[in-house]
Amino acid sequence: MKIAIVGTGYVGLVTGTCFAEMGTDVYCVDVDTQKIENLKKGIIPIYEPGLEEMVKRSYQADRLHFTTELKDCLNEVEVLFSAVGTPPDEDGSADLKYVLDVARTIGRYMTKYLLVVTKSTVPVGTAQIIKQTIQHELDLREMDIPFDIASNPEFLKEGTAISDFMSPDRVVVGVETERAEALMTKLYRPFLLNNFRVIYMDVPSAEMTKYAANAMLATRISFMNDIANLCEIIGADVNMVRKGIGTDARIGSRFLYPGCGYGGSCFPKDVKALVKTGLVNGYPMRILQAVEDVNESQKTILFDKLNKHYNGDLKGKKIALWGLAFKPETDDMREAPSLVLIDKMVDAGCRVTAYDPIAMTEAKRRIGDKVDYAKDIYDSVVDADALVLVTEWKEFRMPSWNAIRKLMSVPLVIDGRNIYDKTELAENGFIYYCIGR
Repeated sequence: MKIAIVGTGYVGLVTGTCFAEMGTDVYCVDVDTQKIENLKKGIIPIYEPGLEEMVKRSYQADRLHFTTELKDCLNEVEVLFSAVGTPPDEDGSADLKYVLDVARTIGRYMTKYLLVVTKSTVPVGTAQIIKQTIQHELDLREMDIPFDIASNPEFLKEGTAISDFMSPDRVVVGVETERAEALMTKLYRPFLLNNFRVIYMDVPSAEMTKYAANAMLATRISFMNDIANLCEIIGADVNMVRKGIGTDARIGSRFLYPGCGYGGSCFPKDVKALVKTGLVNGYPMRILQAVEDVNESQKTILFDKLNKHYNGDLKGKKIALWGLAFKPETDDMREAPSLVLIDKMVDAGCRVTAYDPIAMTEAKRRIGDKVDYAKDIYDSVVDADALVLVTEWKEFRMPSWNAIRKLMSVPLVIDGRNIYDKTELAENGFIYYCIGR
């Protein structure tokens, strides 16, 4: 079976590589010539554990191909996945220009039946716009070529994307015809031999499912951050509260961890897009508007704690920052809380020294020399007036507190992910602040 994946960003590259790993002949297409040339050389544009090895293996086996020209492979494939970006416009709505560019190219050059599958996260109704766009181009050519559209939203988690794709808990597919359903079943059956967990539905429902899932998870995070902030005021311990409600089978324990706000490529963008969809259709998404407001406020909470400790006098203070990526096991800094924190600390006159195991190259690309970059966790805390943890990488979990205490000017730790034991920190002579207790 031959398929094409248009877009070699996070979703597209992982999707194409995983399909190739299972024996599918995959053409990965991207307009970025340099990115395509790098991929041919085994240079991966993103960090994802295990991905580089899989790309090299499938490319060498001639199952994974990279090209800049969609028209060259369009009529070689049975299924085409559109995985191009849908960045938010200034008003929060999803920008569909790249999605529609792909649709126009399909309509201009297709010569035989094709199943066009939207992998990108797109607003409800986008599939019909794609269908109309393809048909318009066919009409201009005076061609009557059958095609189908489908929606197959991704639910990959950065850091565990390969295992998520290879062993999914479910695959959501929106289709309009039996032919499209049969093709998608054929494509996914190798991943689900023992338990075929493909959920078929209509296309608008599939489009909505992705937004609703991400919005629900974002809501849980903002809810717990709200609860944590109140716990801190009234003297409760949010960790105890989390355990108390998480053991309720109706609630469960996942996504109940308070912190300094969510970031990344999905939650912020998708919440904004769903809020916008509601407004366009005359239905304000009041809960999601609050979710977004709470998250934006939460991204400043670590700075607020630091500023309060020093009574608003931060000029000249040296701050060690642990973690730049929005979450562990990725170099993704899109909407990362660290970016908000760095801006506020620098504006207040702080000197920031940052360390992240993976994301420092990305940080240098984004913010340049706004901060200093340390070679390791201990280098970052030399003469520091505070240590602020933003991302809970594994190597941050058990540092030598004795060594850090000796290196720091002021033994102050602000824990944005609640990963440390306050009793242990106190025994080592540290002043310790966290979230919600």
